[in-house]
Amino acid sequence: MASSDDGHLSSHPCIYGHMPPSRNMRRSWFMKWISKLFGGGSSRGASNGRRLRISGEENTFWHEPARSMDDQSKAEKEELDRAIALSLAENGKRRNGQCDNDEDLDRALRESLSMSASHPYNPVQCVPRDSRVCGGCNKEIGYGHYLSCMGAFWHPQCFRCHACGLPICEKEFSLSGSHPYHKSCHKELHHPKCDVCHQFIPTNRSGLIEYRAHPFWRQNYCPSHEHDNTPRCCSCERLETRSVKYISLGDGRSLCLECLDSAIMDTGECQPLYHSIRDYYEGMYMKIDQQIPMLLVERQALNEAIEGEKDGHHHMPETRGLCLSEEQTVSSIHRKPKIGGNRVVDMRTHPQKLTRRCEVTAILVLYGLPRLLTGSILAHELMHGWLRLKGYRNLSPVVEEGICQVLSHMWLESEVMPESRSMPATNIASSSSSLPSSGKKGGKSDIEKRLGEFFLHQIAHDISPAYGEGFRAANAAVLKFGLRRTLDHIRFTGGFPE
Repeated sequence: MASSDDGHLSSHPCIYGHMPPSRNMRRSWFMKWISKLFGGGSSRGASNGRRLRISGEENTFWHEPARSMDDQSKAEKEELDRAIALSLAENGKRRNGQCDNDEDLDRALRESLSMSASHPYNPVQCVPRDSRVCGGCNKEIGYGHYLSCMGAFWHPQCFRCHACGLPICEKEFSLSGSHPYHKSCHKELHHPKCDVCHQFIPTNRSGLIEYRAHPFWRQNYCPSHEHDNTPRCCSCERLETRSVKYISLGDGRSLCLECLDSAIMDTGECQPLYHSIRDYYEGMYMKIDQQIPMLLVERQALNEAIEGEKDGHHHMPETRGLCLSEEQTVSSIHRKPKIGGNRVVDMRTHPQKLTRRCEVTAILVLYGLPRLLTGSILAHELMHGWLRLKGYRNLSPVVEEGICQVLSHMWLESEVMPESRSMPATNIASSSSSLPSSGKKGGKSDIEKRLGEFFLHQIAHDISPAYGEGFRAANAAVLKFGLRRTLDHIRFTGGFPE
């Protein structure tokens, strides 16, 4: 699975600038100097000289009667020329869109110097330039450094990360929605982390975040963990995290702590569950008359038993139960092992010779699985036994495995969702409420119910032709025609009714 980063995320540059003293301030300084220049020789009398005055903030200028140019000294003329030159130089430095007001000022000075005492004069209004207002504090930005980004201007100390609240001083930042972030803060908040190693999931060569996700548990993890021998729970399929260690069952399987909580570890512990499922069958008028032995075994013992079978279809890559029809000697778990560190220890096995007394020799199930998963395997294998004992012969894997999965799914539903229809569209006159409860004392925990929902999900979404497609075809027939009519149709035709 690959995804791009946050759709609203991008790296944006911060444009740093320097605000020189405002034009009003420069004009104030300049006019004070001009005023001082024209008033510097005030000993000659202010009433006879030309004086430039400033009226408040409106920058309105007017002139008093000018005295003759012959009365000005040579030094005053030089200072006046210098003032005009400075004004012109300042105009040349400004951009076209920012110098209109100063050109008006320069023109007013030139006209005021050239007009005669009797020439009429209209005051010139100079409008100050628009001020830059900070997008953070909404105050005017004076002279000094400023930032230009996100369509606004900012004091450097006002442009802050939406996550940590500290100023953003880097040249680039991340934007999510209308909020700026430090790139590191945005990554911490929005970049997905691996649920296994707890590190940021790396991007691939295309710059996309590529990860794997479990379809039920929504565990997101780096693709590398599928090939780096990270332990996976043999029951719920979740990968072991760096913070929680799984239990090694000693036969190549690992078990998470949540599944370990309800795990069945030896044959004796499994007997009550086995008999309750036989009672479940009897409640649907599918009584199994023969006493079929049931054993909990290690993985190696189950694989050896599979090799000894002449016929049968097995779920790959992992078979967790077997309805045995041949005589064999099988080593079963005789005593519940102890947990030492992160592995099982002190396991006792006992070899048991199985003799064929009917069409079914024994039912074998892997040890160490949670109660609900163990029960669903038993329900599946008991259906194999029922079909053989009732004379259903030469069924295709799709039909036989499919109807066995339906019974497994029905039993799980009765355990996980007892209020639901545990026997879909059957014509059998018994209800799930009349069936003996197979639950532990005190009911099931939320974790166990969630595991049950996962096992139901596994059956419904299995992709194998026999177990997956077979279940969906068999379940559709049972929902439409009922379990009894579906079984009768299978007996006479070898297939599902349509």
